[in-house]
Amino acid sequence: MARAIIADDHPLFRAALKQALAETLDAPILEAASFEQLLELIQAHPQIELVLLDLTMPGNKGLTGLTSLRSRYPDILVVIVSANEQVPTIRQAMAFGASAYIPKSMPLVELQQAVHSVLAGDTWLPEYLRDTVDAESPTEYVDFAQRLEQLTPQQFRVLECLADGLLNKQIAHELNVQETTIKQHVSAILRKLNVINRTQAGIIFKQMLNSSGFNAEADV
Repeated sequence: MARAIIADDHPLFRAALKQALAETLDAPILEAASFEQLLELIQAHPQIELVLLDLTMPGNKGLTGLTSLRSRYPDILVVIVSANEQVPTIRQAMAFGASAYIPKSMPLVELQQAVHSVLAGDTWLPEYLRDTVDAESPTEYVDFAQRLEQLTPQQFRVLECLADGLLNKQIAHELNVQETTIKQHVSAILRKLNVINRTQAGIIFKQMLNSSGFNAEADV
């Protein structure tokens, strides 16, 4: 059975990763070209234990895909594979639960080493980035990430909708639940995130995910 999914919208890059990881994983590797397809594959294959995630694939907005996966599927290891080598982005991704951050400029042999380390239970960063990324402790990122971890998967989806400016009625329609259920989720979100209203919750969520200086155009 498949153990991993490569989630990237570039077919040639997916093919290269798949070939490089074939021996390391010793199991079929699935491919997803969009975040929506990634979620469908995870639901269809509950044995998945590793996702290699591109930051700018369709349906993924920077680090929102990472935080969404960590909330919905905390047992799945997420490795970021990105052309974005900005230290704030890497620091924040690790704080939000990535098991590794692999720049696309790295040789495939190092990617193999990274995946091997992650499957062994370790985190991984390129050696030339480790001291820089660890130089400043991202206290605000860690604190917020810990609060996010308190949310249930459904509450996390409601928070995403709040950040997009949706009203309770719209969120209820989006998630196919009663509006009263959404009101209960919103109350729980405010309490767990320690914020005073839904607007503040949405703003803080967006600010934390964008404060890394992430630039989608830099990730190809």
